[in-house]
Amino acid sequence: MARQGALSRPVPAAAGPLGEVVGHGAEPGAPGLDRLIHERMRLGIVSALAVNQTLTFNDLKKLLKTTDGNLSVHARKLEEAGYIACTKYFDGRLPKTEYRLSEKGRHALERYLDHMEALIRAMREG
Repeated sequence: MARQGALSRPVPAAAGPLGEVVGHGAEPGAPGLDRLIHERMRLGIVSALAVNQTLTFNDLKKLLKTTDGNLSVHARKLEEAGYIACTKYFDGRLPKTEYRLSEKGRHALERYLDHMEALIRAMREG
């Protein structure tokens, strides 16, 4: 169901009164954007893992051009939500952390992308 936004264009039902995106977290079937994935760094993490079977912490850090602390905080949130899985091991004497996208994370990313595509279509058609 569409309603009129601030610019008198139809906006998807998941948009607020001024056309802003409102989400309901990582709940399955939520009508809004998944706010957990919508954050730029977390979207980068799940997107990178969607096209790579696994990535190490250092691979992700380089790819996303971020700091250890920033990546650590965002990866932990995704891990707590069950969107990514983390494996820690030693390569010789060096500790390694490896991430992979879980099935739940893949479904969440697919829902997120479907929602974004719907928003784009609605704005272009309006």
